[in-house]
Amino acid sequence: MKRRAWYIRLAVVLLICISGARESYAGLTADSLEFSLLTCDPHSKIYSLYGHTAIKMYDKEKRMSFFINYGVFDFASKNFILRFVFGLTDYELGIFSERDFMAEYQSRGSGVTEQKLNLTPQEKMRIFHALMENNREENRFYRYNYFYDNCTTRARDLIVKNLDGAVVYPPSEREGMSYRDAVHEYNEEHPWARFGNDILLGVKADKRLTQAELQFLPFNLHDDFAGAEVVNIDGSRRRLVSDTRQLLAPGMQFIEDGFPLRPRTCALILLALTLVISGIELYSKKAVWAYDLLLMTASGLAGIVLTAMIFSQHPTVSLNLQILLLNPLPLLLAYPVIKRLRHHQSHWWWKVQLVLIALFFAGSFIQSYAEGMLILACSLLIRCLGYYKITPHIQLKKNRKK
Repeated sequence: MKRRAWYIRLAVVLLICISGARESYAGLTADSLEFSLLTCDPHSKIYSLYGHTAIKMYDKEKRMSFFINYGVFDFASKNFILRFVFGLTDYELGIFSERDFMAEYQSRGSGVTEQKLNLTPQEKMRIFHALMENNREENRFYRYNYFYDNCTTRARDLIVKNLDGAVVYPPSEREGMSYRDAVHEYNEEHPWARFGNDILLGVKADKRLTQAELQFLPFNLHDDFAGAEVVNIDGSRRRLVSDTRQLLAPGMQFIEDGFPLRPRTCALILLALTLVISGIELYSKKAVWAYDLLLMTASGLAGIVLTAMIFSQHPTVSLNLQILLLNPLPLLLAYPVIKRLRHHQSHWWWKVQLVLIALFFAGSFIQSYAEGMLILACSLLIRCLGYYKITPHIQLKKNRKK
């Protein structure tokens, strides 16, 4: 992905080049055109952990290169992050010079690989026509979706849909992976970014995918294109990629240190603290209600986020079983529950939470949870069991009707 840049001047130049004649496009012919798929290495920015895809169009006669990028966005726009989370972000097509495009990736230390496409003259002109149609003001913007409609799938579709034959990809070991598994290959070194993704992704993110569905990731598309063949109408075959070269060598990347502890470690610390506090209660025969107030507040606030995701336009987040553990109910019930604890009285919430935790554990068989979530569930279960009187070390008086 790429931030918005000053590309209007380049687009105007390109439009001037094609405005002269209908068939020749001001001297522009298929023989003078070359198209390539570009795959850009990741860097440490959160929006570029998974790499990027663009298209290069080279005019051999004018010796000019244009870089077509479907990943242009304005990170500084109003409510960008909020709109992105809810699937309401519009990206746009941008056309850049080689100098501007390469300078940005060079400054980040990211390499760029070029795969020159083996196209017929007719295919080149169809791709060119489609590109110009996409670059019209009314078509330039599109509703971005990371898994289904992003800068990589747009580049692939522009190429594949304008070929004369069908594209056949070599078998891939990745086929059958899920969306969650696919992105895990790229965010392993960024555990909290990975945790953030996994806490928002729901059941649909664990669906087994076809090879084509996995091409939303730039390097998956790169690998598939590397061995792909075009089966022509007459049955003949040709390689889709005629040549591969490194357009920009990887450089040095500066990675900022993140939070030193992984989510799993933090969850284990919380579990240890829970056991210690429960031991204190066992010894003193008194409820440490302040700790439960903290847990209920934190889980309730996180639950508000997961509840809001039900209304997101991203299909993979709407059904998320982690909401059984993190939901707004503890926040809403914190006051009456803690009030009863302080007066040594039980509350029906503990029974409800026991059921929710049991369902959460059962749900782990159909959804992969974020790192540390099962450990967090154990902490909440310990507190819940204590107050539900399965362990009788805290004497709570149940309400009785007079």
